[in-house]
Amino acid sequence: MRDEGLGRILNRMEEEEAGSVSLQFTDITGTLKSVSVTLDRLKRLSEEPVFVDGTFLAGRDGEDGVELLLRPDPSTFSILPWKTQNGGGARMFCSLCREDGTPFREDSRAALKSAEEKAADLGYQLYVQPECEFFLFHTDDDGQPTSLTHERAGYLEAGPVDLGENARREMVSVLEETGVKVEVSRHEISPGQHSIDLGRMRLLEAADGIAAFRTVVRAVARRHGLHATFMPKPLGNAEGSGIHLHFTLFRNGENVFSSGDRRRFSELAEWFAGGLLNHMEAMTAVANPLVNSYKRLVSGTKAPTDLLWSSRRENALIRIPPVRGMRTRVEYRGADGAANPYLLLALCLEAGMDGIRNQTTFPEGISQGRIPASLEAALEHFKRDGFVKAALGEELCSRYAACREEEWRRYERQVTEWELQEYLYRY
Repeated sequence: MRDEGLGRILNRMEEEEAGSVSLQFTDITGTLKSVSVTLDRLKRLSEEPVFVDGTFLAGRDGEDGVELLLRPDPSTFSILPWKTQNGGGARMFCSLCREDGTPFREDSRAALKSAEEKAADLGYQLYVQPECEFFLFHTDDDGQPTSLTHERAGYLEAGPVDLGENARREMVSVLEETGVKVEVSRHEISPGQHSIDLGRMRLLEAADGIAAFRTVVRAVARRHGLHATFMPKPLGNAEGSGIHLHFTLFRNGENVFSSGDRRRFSELAEWFAGGLLNHMEAMTAVANPLVNSYKRLVSGTKAPTDLLWSSRRENALIRIPPVRGMRTRVEYRGADGAANPYLLLALCLEAGMDGIRNQTTFPEGISQGRIPASLEAALEHFKRDGFVKAALGEELCSRYAACREEEWRRYERQVTEWELQEYLYRY
């Protein structure tokens, strides 16, 4: 971190009486990690960088010990809006580097930054507006989360029917205080389900914003005696939660998804959508990374299951909504809130640009198959797809696949309550 950036941050912390800063990064699964340093330690950061032990990060299982340097991004500095008895705090997002300062090849943030730089070399800037869904559930007497909600509100219903309205309003306020852009919040379809739409951002800013969003939403929920979960399908009899990504692509200050005809979108929008579809089977392992993710992606729900794009169908996997001009956008509706936002957005950008480069097209509204039906199936596509390896790097892909395969093996070994009810007595 450059001295002028550090000086500005130190001055701000002293003004806000913030005694520490949380240096944050995500592991390969997208789980937020943090190291808190004091103000005095931060002052010595240029001469004495902060290192973490990478041995036990996800996907490593205690092997290949490596010291990783945390490289803070000053542009992500934010004062946290809550204080303890010891004063306030701040946070910065970091990239992971080797001891010699070279990029760590398994760093998710670096993968996204590289994808943006490659697009920028061609004159393109991709923006995204994330639409994030989650559930608010009650906690038990010990403060542990349950899957219970007392409310019965439906889509867009307001208080007092929407019992989570006050918590959601505070979430929006705190997000804006921490520098995360918010545009819309609302109650979603299922009881206890909510949605907050973030503002339009460049991809790296958006990925940082999503990581911050998850932390803020869960922290505010806890202050209201609730538990917020981004689990894709927490209830069998309710709609699941996803994250819809609305993309707009700019070149020379113009939205290239727009065409001269106000009633149409451009060929580039169709090619971008085609690129997403062309690599979607492999991308699904990142976009839908949990065993539980595939309980959401089933027929008979509002979640998309077919590999198709449409400008008409509301629940299409890839959708070009009926707005034109500078608001023309391509929407990807299949991902869920458990995804690593850095890897997800990197793959979306790489796939979309690949579609533009190869002018990839598919007939509108015609299914090209089905989304993989399980994490195991998605991982098979992920491991075979050379495009994904080229986009994210062999080492990162290998670690990611190993991590998720272990999750699948743990799931396969489980004996569920359903199996006991069905088979224990009968057989």
